[in-house]
Amino acid sequence: MSNQQPQIIVLMGRSGCGKGTQAKFIQKEFGFDYLSSGDLLRARIKKDDFSGKKLNKVISKGDLAPTFFISHLWSEKIGEKKDKLNLGGLIIDGSPRSLLEAELMDDIFEWYEWTNIKVILLDISNKEAFGRLTKRRICKKCGQQIPWIGQSKKLKRCPQCGGELITRFDDKPEAIKARLDFYEKDVQPAVDYYKKQGKLIRVSGEQPIEDVRQEVKKALIKK
Repeated sequence: MSNQQPQIIVLMGRSGCGKGTQAKFIQKEFGFDYLSSGDLLRARIKKDDFSGKKLNKVISKGDLAPTFFISHLWSEKIGEKKDKLNLGGLIIDGSPRSLLEAELMDDIFEWYEWTNIKVILLDISNKEAFGRLTKRRICKKCGQQIPWIGQSKKLKRCPQCGGELITRFDDKPEAIKARLDFYEKDVQPAVDYYKKQGKLIRVSGEQPIEDVRQEVKKALIKK
């Protein structure tokens, strides 16, 4: 069994804060592995059993997977990562979604004896998040997400494949308001929990992308 202590990075923030963009930067800059709740759930749905079918039904209705289930998936996947000898770091995106989930995630890391944990909050206001989410686009051809920030606002075609840029089907004002309300009610207590532990690193997500990137990098290399 490896006693290696990888750097664990938990990315948090309101929808539209740029977690995906910064996760890609961390992957490229530091060579860290990446895990997201969305990826774990999509992989689990593909299993043709009771849980896979029920999970598909729940998510198709727009509901969230229960906390016990997502925590079980995280525990299994992190157990697999524990035995990866060359794991230098791990980026966690999409969890925790609640105080209970944050507490369970702490239990998981404690079980696997990983203590080198930093929680980065990409902080943007409700107003900024709403503006970005109603205006961001996605490539109709390759699925590349185009955030409504900086130079990306000027793009007419997808920079990756040249495809047409369209509005995401789930970026309707009512759906966006529901996601932001969920953050205030459920996710914010988890943010406060990490702040009390002294693990929370706040980075303003309302800066230009490159400035956010440099702040994130500084936070990761700081001992």
